Amino acid sequence: MSTLHVIDHPLITHKLSIMREAETGSKDFRQLLDEISMLMGYEITRDLPLEDVEIETPITKMTAKKVAGRKLAIVPILRAGLGMVDGLLALVPVAKVGHIGLYRDPETHLPVEYYCKLPADIEDRFVIVVDPMLATGGSASDAIQMLKNRGCTQIRLMCLVGAPEGAEKVMADHPDVDIYIAAMDEKLNEHKYIVPGLGDAGDRIFGTK
Repeated sequence: MSTLHVIDHPLITHKLSIMREAETGSKDFRQLLDEISMLMGYEITRDLPLEDVEIETPITKMTAKKVAGRKLAIVPILRAGLGMVDGLLALVPVAKVGHIGLYRDPETHLPVEYYCKLPADIEDRFVIVVDPMLATGGSASDAIQMLKNRGCTQIRLMCLVGAPEGAEKVMADHPDVDIYIAAMDEKLNEHKYIVPGLGDAGDRIFGTK
């Protein structure tokens, strides 16, 4: 059964509060999202397996530990998910990056796929799907299913802000996928935006309307 992890570290909560403010500009919004993504990355990779390796320090030989097992892939859901990639790459610079393009139909509010480019060995990797907003959960659920269709078996979802409706959908559709968020907000409004939320993350990252 999937688990919902709310990473409410004081630094993350503080930075998120600044991001929520309407007057925060795109430059600061992007920088804060980058910083929060790196901080969340510590938690989402906390249980990566380690293996013993023999190394030599300037003093002597020793048995040390390094990350073992599957290599990582970061898969942002375009376009807002791009804002969370660099923070994770700062932690794991050897990770490969794929891209999934989904947009929400303004009438049906359902996700529509328009792009998918993934590493050739994606099925062998520990995959972190990133998208700042977990609103209806439709895009996240579809992106996860696209990865599963390509053989991925170890997937985690990392978002900045979630609504209960979105978390419930992803957990129902993918009970094997854990969700990591910085805050669980109150609800969705009639336009399927998260309340109180922070507006359209893509527009605020890229300075568009």
